[in-house]
Amino acid sequence: MASSHSSSPVPQSNSSDAFFKKEMDATKRFRPVQSLPDVCPKEPTGDPSNLCDSPSLVVDQHRRTIYHSKVNLPAALNDPRLAKRESDFFTKTWGVDFVDTEVMPSFYLPQITKEHFALYQQEITPREKVHGSCKNICTPKDTFDRTLLHTHDKSRTDLEQVPKIFMKPDFALEDPLTFNAVLPWSHFNTAGGKGNRDAASSKLLQEKLSHYLDIVEVNIAHQISLRSEAFFHAMTSQHELQDYLRKTSQAVKLLREKISKIDKVMCEGSLRVLRLSLTRNNCIKAYNKLKLMATVHQTQPTVQLLLSTSEFVGALDLIATTQEVLQQELQGIHSFRHLGSQLCELEKLIDKMMIAEFSTYARSDLNRPLEDDCLILEEERLVSLVFGLLKQRKLNFYEIYGDEMIITAKNIIKQCVVNTVSQIEEIDTEVVVKLADQMRMMNFPQWFDLLENIFSKFTIFLKRIKATLNTIRSVVFLVLDKNQKNRDLEDTLQKNSAKDSTVDTEVAYLTHEGMFISDAFSEGDLPTVAADTTSQRNTSPNSEPCSSDSVSEPECTTDSSSSKEQTSSSVTPGGVEMMISDDMKLTDLELVRLANNIQELLYSASDICHDRSVKFLMARAKDGFLEKLNSNEFVALSRLMESFILDTEQICGRKSMSLRGALQSQANRFVNRFHEERKTKLSLLLDNERWKQAEVPAEFQDLVDSVSDGRISLPEKKPAATEERKPTEFLIVEGEKYATVGTVLLLIRIILEYCQCVDNIPSITTDILTRLSDLLKYFNSRSCQLVLGAGALQVVGLKTITTKNLALSSRCLQLIVHYIPIIRAHFEARLQPKQFSMLRHFDHITKDYHDHIAEISAKLVAIMDSLFDKLLSKYEVKAPVPSACFRNICKQMAKMHEAIYDLLPEEQTQMLFLRINASYKLHLKRQLAHLNVVNDGGPLNGLVTSDVAFYTGNLQALKGLNNLDLNMAEIWEQKR
Repeated sequence: MASSHSSSPVPQSNSSDAFFKKEMDATKRFRPVQSLPDVCPKEPTGDPSNLCDSPSLVVDQHRRTIYHSKVNLPAALNDPRLAKRESDFFTKTWGVDFVDTEVMPSFYLPQITKEHFALYQQEITPREKVHGSCKNICTPKDTFDRTLLHTHDKSRTDLEQVPKIFMKPDFALEDPLTFNAVLPWSHFNTAGGKGNRDAASSKLLQEKLSHYLDIVEVNIAHQISLRSEAFFHAMTSQHELQDYLRKTSQAVKLLREKISKIDKVMCEGSLRVLRLSLTRNNCIKAYNKLKLMATVHQTQPTVQLLLSTSEFVGALDLIATTQEVLQQELQGIHSFRHLGSQLCELEKLIDKMMIAEFSTYARSDLNRPLEDDCLILEEERLVSLVFGLLKQRKLNFYEIYGDEMIITAKNIIKQCVVNTVSQIEEIDTEVVVKLADQMRMMNFPQWFDLLENIFSKFTIFLKRIKATLNTIRSVVFLVLDKNQKNRDLEDTLQKNSAKDSTVDTEVAYLTHEGMFISDAFSEGDLPTVAADTTSQRNTSPNSEPCSSDSVSEPECTTDSSSSKEQTSSSVTPGGVEMMISDDMKLTDLELVRLANNIQELLYSASDICHDRSVKFLMARAKDGFLEKLNSNEFVALSRLMESFILDTEQICGRKSMSLRGALQSQANRFVNRFHEERKTKLSLLLDNERWKQAEVPAEFQDLVDSVSDGRISLPEKKPAATEERKPTEFLIVEGEKYATVGTVLLLIRIILEYCQCVDNIPSITTDILTRLSDLLKYFNSRSCQLVLGAGALQVVGLKTITTKNLALSSRCLQLIVHYIPIIRAHFEARLQPKQFSMLRHFDHITKDYHDHIAEISAKLVAIMDSLFDKLLSKYEVKAPVPSACFRNICKQMAKMHEAIYDLLPEEQTQMLFLRINASYKLHLKRQLAHLNVVNDGGPLNGLVTSDVAFYTGNLQALKGLNNLDLNMAEIWEQKR
């Protein structure tokens, strides 16, 4: 069967589109009968004849086909509505009036003729003839294709008769289900009367299976016949291939024999030497590894020994080194599988131990007796602890020190109070239990000594903290400096490696070309590279020793961490030498932030001392104790607090505002009480002042003299002299006499108290200035009410306000005005430039005082003016001369002069009498005009001239007025 199939020549087609070739003759074309469209067409079987071009309602239901057309193209072109049949369809759109006109040829397109295609026809005609001859020579393949398709379709139909179970790839009769499906047991049942029928069924089944076998064999034979040519070609090539393989095997055998001989003669000895050398190196490595394992095995006992002596840094370094060795050189060692986790737990334990040790150190350092002169306790221990904490990145250890500072500050105050109370017999500690109540029972000297003791203890306390924190910061800065040096070293190494890269490239090239590196070195080309390579090979942890010295010195290949973890020696400011390793995994930013936090801790220590001092002050000030202090006591307290504040600022380098604020608050209260006391005192003095000239005690004269010498302060009380100096009538100020009242003398002393208070407490300068200006304004306004306003008549019970009272008041105001510039200069020297605007208060006060003095002078003139108006209004020009009116006037002028001459300076007296004389001339001129007395030399004129001469003589006869220019000619009206 196979031969029948293979006997006929089978044309081979190289194209995959053989089934779709065009038929050579239209008469031989095979057109299958088109059937109606199937609602559910069969699945394509691969036979082109079964492919139907008709649409399917299942496959093509959503695709538009020609069957969706409603009107065909001829029906669209043949419009029945037209009256006549047109040759084209343009009339359908544009109407029957459409006229086909000739389109003008384009000027841009050339005219195409047959000559343009002549060259193409000449080229294509020979090709067309060749193509026609080839078509006649070639065998028509359509017949074969059709026969092949038919045969393929028939064989496919036959194979479909075979059940699908035989075609499964997992077909196996061992499977019960498969066996039952192929050979049903019912066909072999011979029971009953059905034996003949079962035998027939079995025979039928056997024939059926034989039929299936024939179909399969036929198809296999058919497939073999289709590929018979390739099959016989492969069989022919098999014999040639066997010959080639036999020759190749003989050549390989001969080559192997030659290689074996060469191996025995040239390579076996050398390889044995290399193998023994490798074995020796492996043994050395194994020995070193065992030695390293023995060292690692002793890690935990060594760590325990270091921890027993508080060598935390050494223990951490040992753990880190061991961990590195376990991860690099001893990785995978089964006996050390738990050692890494054990070391991690041990490292965590060391962290806790270091924190506890640092807490213990801080407590011991801060709570040791303050009388000890040593500033730093066990500096080596501190440096070791800090370095260990930095190594473990425990960067918040300074917070422990800060907490201990707060507790110690509280204990310092408590211990000072207990010690002081125990030395005071007046305080019964059994009755008064609370420590604060015991402290409040102290008087000012006792409490002041206690506060001074506390401040001194706090000063020592801050000095110790500063020394300790400076040591810690020095350790941090040493680590930071080490990091910087490491970075510089790395940069240098990178630059050197960049320079050596060209040399390494040349070495790699020599190796690649097959030259021995030693040969290249022997030529003197790369001597430095050889040295570097050798050194790197010897220091590498995985390198192999190449000399016999490695046996006697095995240590050269152990512990790779020794080459990676380098240490450097540094010395702290205290002289403690410390080793800094390169495994400090701290960035510069973290170290700088830690140094800043440590510095802030020093600032917070100052704040803590100030805060505790403030609480101590507030506890004593609850019952108003501080507000009841006198000036000397408060000044002493202020100076003590200012001294402590300056000491802490010098130690810590930053101002703490809590104690200064408390001092300012107490100073403000003191200023308020200070001012109210003196203002009340001044008010009482003014209310009891009778405005009579007072004697000046010697102490007040000394006070004024000290101010004149430039010392604005209260003089110290001198012991009583054997001879007491008598008081004087006037106060001598820079050679000028001042008649004053007792209130003004005390006011000067009060003013000097204000000035001295500013010197003692500079922080209250602005408040004192404001209060002093208020005091001066109060004195001015109150004295004006009492004298000019005649308030002293009701307050003191004076019968009248005399000219002497007025003159004395004016002189007192002048004395105060004299001291205002001195006071201003005193405050100006103690104010900040931005506070100079407050000095305008003194300018306003000076103006108010001058206005008050002018009002008093005007009042004196007004008194005489009213007297002149009263007397001269009754003046008559008649004998006798001098008249009674002028005698009364001269009498009153003499009284006025007598009242004020001793009180006011001579210049002011002259100016006052000039103003009085002007008033007198005005009234006399008015009266003479009224009496029609003119300067005509007549009798009336002579009488008036005699009276005026009497007035002039009496006035100039008064003391100090002899040179006064009265200009009495103005009493006569000038002739027009």
